[in-house]
Amino acid sequence: MAKHIALAGKGGTGKTTVASLIVKNLVAGNKGRVLAVDADPNATLHEALGVELRVTLSDIVESIKEAKGVADSEREDYIKTKFAEEALIESDGYDLLVMGPSRQEGCYCFPNAVLKNCIIELENDYDYMIIDNEAGLEHISRGTIQDVDTMLVISDGSVKGVRAAGRIYELAKNLAFDIGEAHLIITKIDDITLLQEEIEASGLKLLGVIPYDKKLTEYDLYGKPLLDLPDDSPAVKSVREICEKIF
Repeated sequence: MAKHIALAGKGGTGKTTVASLIVKNLVAGNKGRVLAVDADPNATLHEALGVELRVTLSDIVESIKEAKGVADSEREDYIKTKFAEEALIESDGYDLLVMGPSRQEGCYCFPNAVLKNCIIELENDYDYMIIDNEAGLEHISRGTIQDVDTMLVISDGSVKGVRAAGRIYELAKNLAFDIGEAHLIITKIDDITLLQEEIEASGLKLLGVIPYDKKLTEYDLYGKPLLDLPDDSPAVKSVREICEKIF
């Protein structure tokens, strides 16, 4: 059964960057079969990984809604077939699954349910699932992602960011699912001395710090895949140290 690594945090803290660099580390180290899951409707993980996105789970949900002559009893098999054939993207050393944005207004309950079922369906096909969540705890609170082995709460290098990470952790502890361990990662900062008090108050153990990295900023600016970052990149080196602690 796959080990679930779920990333949470407020928007703009670098969740997707950290997720993509964890994938890079696992692939480079031949750690096992890896599935990257973009559970954020504002899907950007494929861009960070440098993967062309053609079909999302939300697209398949819409296609089943629009399909004519498909009985309710056939819809589940239809979705399984479509997601396996079209939405599960095979890449170099890992696979990618993207929930994607809805084409209609309203609740994301159905796409969330489809994503949950896909994760369950794929459990035994992978050793690791790296799950990039939307800001907050939407998917975790809905039970889309269950039994998280490692929860990484990402904060930027600000007091507000660390406090937000602490609130997310408190919410997670009150939800009806198991968290094996939870850690804090702080990004875009070199010296955390002034944040020590806030880090301790968050209740989270600091797993690592990812400093400001000019090369990372350049890759992000020009849309270059983060998997192509050189091994001596400060961000890559920091995530490598983080992964050594996790795995």
